[in-house]
Amino acid sequence: MNNIYIDECSIEDIISIAKQIPEFENPYTIDEYKKRLSGVPFLALKAAVDGKDAGFKLGYELDSSTFYTWFGGVLPVYRQIGLAGQLANAQESWAKARGYKRIKLKTRNYLKPMLIFAMKGGFNIIEIEERPDINENRIILQKEL
Repeated sequence: MNNIYIDECSIEDIISIAKQIPEFENPYTIDEYKKRLSGVPFLALKAAVDGKDAGFKLGYELDSSTFYTWFGGVLPVYRQIGLAGQLANAQESWAKARGYKRIKLKTRNYLKPMLIFAMKGGFNIIEIEERPDINENRIILQKEL
């Protein structure tokens, strides 16, 4: 049985875990984090399994009624045990408790598992940003809280 722990964490924790996730080929720089998170409420969550970092979820306020779930992932060895869902639930509970009415996210067409995960979690596609390479199309989803 896995001992799973989810709690708030630092941006440095997020960066450390993100560097270990193979799908993230070009990790964000600390400057990108500072740019997006400066001056807005945000939530950084980390999941640990048996005391080892296993995944994260990071989001921030878009406006007073919309929380944007920007970035998240689970290390391959910890997939299929429900961590992504637990992180999403924790983030949604936090956002709802603070009065947000909806959560938005953006994924890319080639990230099919994320798209399926979001739709199973109650998100609906609201927009597509087309790119020259169809695999790079951005799919924007939203969930009412």
